[in-house]
Amino acid sequence: MAMDDLRTFFDRWRPWVLSVLRIILGFLFFEHGGQKLLGFPTAMPGPPLQIGSMLWVAGWLELVGGLLILIGLFTRPVALILCGEMAVAYFHQHVKNGFWPLANKGEPAVFYCFLFLYFLFAGAGPLSLDALFKRPAAATTSG
Repeated sequence: MAMDDLRTFFDRWRPWVLSVLRIILGFLFFEHGGQKLLGFPTAMPGPPLQIGSMLWVAGWLELVGGLLILIGLFTRPVALILCGEMAVAYFHQHVKNGFWPLANKGEPAVFYCFLFLYFLFAGAGPLSLDALFKRPAAATTSG
């Protein structure tokens, strides 16, 4: 396969892979919210969350935000909010255990933060409600 053919192949599939990445990211993030708020798919260790606590707020951001990212609705503003949530999570919970993400168990927070930052700039991709609502209405003709 020639280099130009390969580049054309990757360029053609890039938006679709972006959508798949967004769907997987939303699904995984949704699970974190489900764990915190619903005890599903697995219960979070420890006592139930206090209403209004930081973990309770995080659970709602993850549950609702994850679902919106999954379906690709309001992707950019939701990605901005979730990027911020993950930055707060890292600096509020993990840095106190040391700077390095590997040592302080903050790698997932950093990874999610930068994935959401990417979607803030990249958008949702073609398999999304954002793309569906952005499509121009069909032109009508007068008879």
